[in-house]
Amino acid sequence: MIPIQYNSGLISVALITVSLDARLADEIADSVLKLSWAVHRADCEGYISSVKRPPFSHPVRSSPACIAVINFDEDVEQAVAAAAYIQELFSGNAAMVALSANRDPDLMLRAMRAGCSEFIGGGFDEAEFSEMLVRLYQRWSAKSARNIALGEVVTFFGAKGGVGTTTLAVHLAMYLVLCHQKKTLLIDNHPQLGHACIYLGIDGSRYHFNELVRNLSRLDSDLLRGYIATHSSGLEVLASPDVCGGQKALDPSSLAQTLDFLRGEYDYVIVDGPSSLDETNLAVIDASNLLYLVATPEIAAIRDLSRYVDSLSQGEHDIEKVKVVINRFSAQHALTVEQIEKAIRLPIAIKLPNGYAEVTRSAILGEPINPKQKTDFSVPIVKWANTLVGSVMPTEDAEPKKSLFSLWK
Repeated sequence: MIPIQYNSGLISVALITVSLDARLADEIADSVLKLSWAVHRADCEGYISSVKRPPFSHPVRSSPACIAVINFDEDVEQAVAAAAYIQELFSGNAAMVALSANRDPDLMLRAMRAGCSEFIGGGFDEAEFSEMLVRLYQRWSAKSARNIALGEVVTFFGAKGGVGTTTLAVHLAMYLVLCHQKKTLLIDNHPQLGHACIYLGIDGSRYHFNELVRNLSRLDSDLLRGYIATHSSGLEVLASPDVCGGQKALDPSSLAQTLDFLRGEYDYVIVDGPSSLDETNLAVIDASNLLYLVATPEIAAIRDLSRYVDSLSQGEHDIEKVKVVINRFSAQHALTVEQIEKAIRLPIAIKLPNGYAEVTRSAILGEPINPKQKTDFSVPIVKWANTLVGSVMPTEDAEPKKSLFSLWK
């Protein structure tokens, strides 16, 4: 491997060639250097992998983006292993180019499955490669130069199943669109069989959020459009797989980067997540501006809620963004507000009445409750949306219970 470093621009990118002859590697480097990038070059004479790791220089390893050109002709299996290693090394933020002397469809499919977003068949074509570089330049330059107010990522997390987490996420997201004309994306982040699209009465079976995350290296606004399902309200949705099994866990780093991209595309990104504090969901929580922990005023739900609060408080997580939501609250319930707050050592941010009957009917019909109906369920959700847009957290008490915060902290 020959490490070479150039400094000629504002965008810093690693250029890695794998199993190419020196002349071709130089030709590729010359094409890249025509753009105003700071290029850190590494030419690997043979194939590389997680087992056969090359001594990449620090500028190469620390580059925020990478272009990797891999020879798929000499050994397909080793080329696939090289692609996987580079994707892992750059946390999915690598533009992978498969290079072949022919245009075999099977080889092209194999390369794409290995994570290559580009395939150059029939030998290296400088014009074709330059067109690809222009696309990357436009994408990365826009990202580098963009100076816009980023949207907020708001995650919903149920203390246990059946507490109404998805229902609340769906309605809050839709009300942000209908009541405030906010560009809003709802993500069903369940690994399988999520219900967001069912509650909205739309078909989200074509593409899924996890597929978008796995295509991070190709992600741009145009690609995103192909994954979106749109509700009649204007709410945009990234669905969960509607089949059982076969779903691999998402890479936490790629997931966080995807959410960061989406934050730049929307005013609000609402995430409906599963009830699990695994590595993947913790990445979502850390990437969120707000985390709503949802429970009902029953013993089992409050016990689980208390355990989740304890777990989050023990890690390196920003506990200030954690807000507790008690759904289906009624004065007739055995657990009072004081008892719940004592158990979880956090104040309740939002209390919602028991609208189980109308919500169940809404779910069966696949028609969310319109905010104009002014029902016992919709009115507090509208207020919730109002306060969220106004950057003021709703509270049920005139005087915040600072002593509870102080005691918990």
